[in-house]
Amino acid sequence: MLRSLYQTSRPFLARQRGGIPSNVTGGGNRVFTNGSGIGSDSSMIAANDRLVTHLFDKYILSTRALSTVFQRFGSNSELEVFPKNNITSRSDITLRSLSSSSSDTAGDGTGEMDDEYGEMTADGNTYVHPVPFVLENGDEIHNAQLRYMTYGTLNEKRDNVLVVCHALTGNASLHSWWGDLLGPGLAFDTEKYFIVCSNILGSCYGSTGPASFKNDTKGTDGGEKYGMSFPDISVQDTVRLQLHMLRDDLKVNSIKCVIGGSFGGMQAVEYAAQAGTIDSPFAVDDAQCRATPFVRSVIPIACGAAHTAWQIAMSEVQRQAIYMDPKWNNGSPSMDDPPRSGLSVARQIGMISYRTPGGYQSKFGRKVREPVPAYGSKAKWEVKSYLEYQGYKFLSRFDPITYLKLTEQMDTHDVGRNRGGKVQALSSVKIPAMVLGIDSDILYPIKEQEELAELFPNGELGIIHSDAGHDGFLLEQDQVAAYITKFLGSHD
Repeated sequence: MLRSLYQTSRPFLARQRGGIPSNVTGGGNRVFTNGSGIGSDSSMIAANDRLVTHLFDKYILSTRALSTVFQRFGSNSELEVFPKNNITSRSDITLRSLSSSSSDTAGDGTGEMDDEYGEMTADGNTYVHPVPFVLENGDEIHNAQLRYMTYGTLNEKRDNVLVVCHALTGNASLHSWWGDLLGPGLAFDTEKYFIVCSNILGSCYGSTGPASFKNDTKGTDGGEKYGMSFPDISVQDTVRLQLHMLRDDLKVNSIKCVIGGSFGGMQAVEYAAQAGTIDSPFAVDDAQCRATPFVRSVIPIACGAAHTAWQIAMSEVQRQAIYMDPKWNNGSPSMDDPPRSGLSVARQIGMISYRTPGGYQSKFGRKVREPVPAYGSKAKWEVKSYLEYQGYKFLSRFDPITYLKLTEQMDTHDVGRNRGGKVQALSSVKIPAMVLGIDSDILYPIKEQEELAELFPNGELGIIHSDAGHDGFLLEQDQVAAYITKFLGSHD
């Protein structure tokens, strides 16, 4: 019933757009921001539903709430939509489940823990580096490409820019994973800022990576994909290429703030090191011809100054799971028939590290899907079902070789490498820095954010309270938004 309401409501949404500012509307039956690069294909509808549209002339309707209903209550549910003047908050939208059972069970594995990502695609615009891109280790990539999306409008000074960096398996579609922060009046205010989200070099979401053709030979005789021959990329490489894209292609004069969590936080730290000082090659002159940093502030979330042995070990055991797959083929896996079983296990390991013991206990406990057998190899533990489902689902959007290469790139994170150590590397970075940590994070414990905040001369620390562990930076969007909004309002 609800699904049919959703389908019939989409034309209604299009008819009601007269009251929505033009910078958050798009053609057809979807809502998105100008410059986002989103195509007209239906595959983006689910992701766009995460961008809450609540400015209709007559009704307030959260399309994200609709997709949440499908996930948590099933399609056999009923939605009450109230007139705008009767609603004071999103919580006033009432959901009534008509299902015969409201038990909180895993089912196919989707119902027990919030999913941190919406639909993942490679949509966006493409930056192609005009000359061979020289990596930190001396290797070169010809025609290096980055996929990116933009939201909002660049101002006349070309300096109202926010750069948002994604995590390990994210993409450039900011609206699909931090959608509650994006839009008019929200943390990433599209009426105030020009927001840029770029894919990581080496990813499988539109940027040059292991699945790309060498030297951009796609469509020519003898075209060959990189596969395992794809060069080793560092976080420094990814950020330097993004900086070129921002300065040379988008013609940005200055970046107000760089924000990111987890792997995205590591990129934010690297942005500070590469472009947050007046002696950086990316430094710009102000109106008085004084050198100023290209990046004016950063908000790294849930990361430290360098990847530690604990984090490298967690990455390595996931890589070992892929190596143990027979299709690893002694280090020469096929791009057409890769070690997917190993990738599934690797993802399951990662999903454990992203949460907390308490979170798993409260969600699953010792529940089984069937009472018999109660234990043993055939026992159907709810937590087992959840992990298997997460591993299976991941195979539809990632490949094993890219996962290996990106975890290796994440392990390169060390802001002090070739800069005299982390203290010296950040001592000259005078720009404001708000470091956010999650109090339950076991993968990147809070002590690392405490240290990072101390390393920034103008740093401060904020704590996100959550039972979600590391994934709290994606799931606790209200807390994250409050910190970001306050910080952006306090610094130029």
